[in-house]
Amino acid sequence: MPGFVARGIHAVLVLPVLLAIGVSTATAQGYPNKPVRLIIAQGAGSATDIMGRIIGQKISDAVGQQVVVDNRAGAGGLLGTELAAKATPDGHTLFLASISTHGVNPALYRKLPYDPVRDFAPVSMTGLTANLFVVHPSVAAATVGELIALLKARPGQLNFASPGNGSSQHLAIELFKSMTGGLKMMHVPYKGGPPAITAVMAGEVAGMIPAMPLALPHVKSRKVRAIAVTTAARIPEMPEIPTVAETVPGFEVVTWYGLMAPAATPKTVVATLNKVVVAQIALPDTRKSLAASGLSPLAGTPEEMSRFVKAELAKWAKVARDAGIRLD
Repeated sequence: MPGFVARGIHAVLVLPVLLAIGVSTATAQGYPNKPVRLIIAQGAGSATDIMGRIIGQKISDAVGQQVVVDNRAGAGGLLGTELAAKATPDGHTLFLASISTHGVNPALYRKLPYDPVRDFAPVSMTGLTANLFVVHPSVAAATVGELIALLKARPGQLNFASPGNGSSQHLAIELFKSMTGGLKMMHVPYKGGPPAITAVMAGEVAGMIPAMPLALPHVKSRKVRAIAVTTAARIPEMPEIPTVAETVPGFEVVTWYGLMAPAATPKTVVATLNKVVVAQIALPDTRKSLAASGLSPLAGTPEEMSRFVKAELAKWAKVARDAGIRLD
């Protein structure tokens, strides 16, 4: 992972800009001069949607124009991403990219209706969340090491859920398998995260690697057991839970989000947006709102986001290729 993620899930890279940046700076550049549309390629209530609405409101507060969230779910995120890629590049249409749209999907489809690099101008990362490796309480494994031993003893007998074929959580399972010598774990796709975690709680499957906002309530109620987090470092909310990387060196999976604009958006507009996003994410109330939803703030330069996205594209392309996963 690029440096600013490798520092840990709660790292925030703050540029040397004034936190008071707002309407005056944006207006001085003549942007924005009308409401801004923020396209989100996932449905209302999703973690991506929650992130988008928090960041959208903060941008609105700063620039004095309404940010209208436009949920365009469908086709695994392809629909909304294509719409954003083809939008008028004047800064009044933005897109909340994620691990799905700019990491996993390009690894799974031979022909995408968008190019994740050429069709977008990165603005700034906005945040991320850990994934938790969880199992049903009946599974005889309290650690990653014990789970690996169990999988070796019972090859192909334990089922692991994901929100669907080709989802980031499916590929997280494949990455774990490849980095542990090709363990035999049966993948069971569900139609979304909630039914998948429900299956774990019911004991229909042994476990899964869901995003923390989905898993945490069930960990707290002890309906599932968290054996590890998937970030590079332990997380403050659950410091007693080790990382997968402590047993499988180099393993890291984070669910991430970042703001983008159509590729030809003027650089002055991108620069203005970047300053606004970085400043707003650094505010205590923004960080508090994100934390309440299991999200962690993360911001930086467009160049850092560009390097991060390219690294994610390469990483997941290799995972999908090695696992032989294609969706077209």
